Amino acid sequence: MITTKGKYTLLIMIDLAENTDGDIISLNEIAKRQGISKKYLETIVKKLVRADLIVGIGGCKGGYKLVKSPKRYTVGEIIEASGEDLSTVACLDSSKFRCAKAKSCKTLAVWKGLNKTIHDYLYSIKLSDLIK
Repeated sequence: MITTKGKYTLLIMIDLAENTDGDIISLNEIAKRQGISKKYLETIVKKLVRADLIVGIGGCKGGYKLVKSPKRYTVGEIIEASGEDLSTVACLDSSKFRCAKAKSCKTLAVWKGLNKTIHDYLYSIKLSDLIK
């Protein structure tokens, strides 16, 4: 399940794509426009910077901007950069333990197929598809 963190990560990227022409956008501006606490956004943008999806500039006139064009980002990569796992069931979550019953599980193929469908769908949507 995609959590609030994943949804907010996508909103940050949409906000940056819609409100910049290569300019730095402050986190305060994003927080105001999106109605999300700046403190919470700070934890998310750190992950986006580490994933090389955005660049951060420090200082009183600092902020963030996209590293590349909105058409070169996918929704899937953005959500995964937030630390979210796109797995539909815990036994396929790459950050969790592997189920001891996986080798004999009669439903595993269903969940793997669903995961592939979700992955392919989210990776087919570009950030540019979501902006005005």
